[in-house]
Amino acid sequence: MSTDTHHLWTQAEIEALFAHPWLDLMHRAAQVHRAHWPTDEVELATLLSVKTGGCPENCGYCPQAQSFDTGVQASKLMATEEVLRAARAAQAAGATRFCMGAAWRSPKARDLEKMAQTIAAVKALGLETCATLGMLDEEQAQVLQQAGLDYYNHNLDTSAAHYPQVVSTRGYQERLDTLAAVRQAGIKVCCGGIIGLGEEQADRASLIAELARLQPESVPINSLVPVPGTPLANSARVDPLDFVRVIAVCRITMPRARIRLSAGRQELGEAVQALCFLAGANSIFYGDKLLVTGNPDVQADAELLRKLGLRPAAPEGDSPQHASCAAALA
Repeated sequence: MSTDTHHLWTQAEIEALFAHPWLDLMHRAAQVHRAHWPTDEVELATLLSVKTGGCPENCGYCPQAQSFDTGVQASKLMATEEVLRAARAAQAAGATRFCMGAAWRSPKARDLEKMAQTIAAVKALGLETCATLGMLDEEQAQVLQQAGLDYYNHNLDTSAAHYPQVVSTRGYQERLDTLAAVRQAGIKVCCGGIIGLGEEQADRASLIAELARLQPESVPINSLVPVPGTPLANSARVDPLDFVRVIAVCRITMPRARIRLSAGRQELGEAVQALCFLAGANSIFYGDKLLVTGNPDVQADAELLRKLGLRPAAPEGDSPQHASCAAALA
C-alpha cells in the first residue's frame, strides 16, 4: 500500500490499514508524518460561533438544531466589530487561523454579504480565515473567495452508507456539491468527520476513502461529545485508542493535509492527545469553546505543547507579528 500523495486509496486498502497491529500502524503513520511535516509544530486555530442556534437541519449530534431541546438559544449574526474583537484576542493568544461558524442550512444573500465584509476585516488582521456557513453554490463560494476567505469547512461527518442514520434534512451528495463549489472557487477545503456516531469500522474506512479522494488541505477529526436533548445523547464514548487509530489512518492516506484534533479533545486528556500528535495530528482548535461545546483553555494547551516540545506553526505567508506570537508560546 502506497503513501504516495497521488495514490487513490480504496476502502479495502483502508480497512487493511485499520487491521494493522496498533503499534505498527503508529510507527508507519509517524514515518509518513516526518516525511511531509516538521514534527515539532502544531497549527493553532480558533473557532467562533458568529450565529448560534436555530438551524433547520436535524444533524443528530448537533445542539444547534432548532428541532432539538438542548437549551441553546438562537442568536442573530454577530456584527463585524464584535467578531474582530474576538479575532484580535485569538491572534494575541497565538492563533494563526480564525474560523467562523454560522448555524444555517445555507446563507441568505444579505447574510452572505455581511459575512464577506467580516471575512475581509479578519483577513486584514493578518489571520488565515475559515468559515462554515452551511451549503454553498458556486456563486456564493465566489463571493467568499473574493472577500479573502482562505478555507471553507464542510464536514462529511460519516460514510455515505451511515449518513442517513444521522441526518435526513440534507443529502450526502449535497455536501459533496458544496465541496466541489468551494474547490471550483479556489478556496482551500477543510473537511473531516465525527467518530462515535454509531458507525462501524467499515464506515470509518469509507469516510476516510472519500476524504482521501477529495484531498482537503485541512481534516478536522471530531470525537462525538454527546449533548443532552440530541438523538445521539446516549451514544457510547469512543475508545481513545480507536480514535488515535483513526488519526493514524488519516495521516497515512492524506500525508499533506493538516490533521486537526477538534471536538472531543477536552475528553481525550493529555496522554491521548500526545499519542494523536505522534500519529500525525498537527493542528488543534485553540480556545475555551467550539461553537457551543467546551474545549481546553489556552493556558492548558500552552502547557501541553511545552511538555511535548511542540511549537505553534507559522501561518502561510508568515509575518513578524505571527513570528513574535509563536516565540511567546514557544
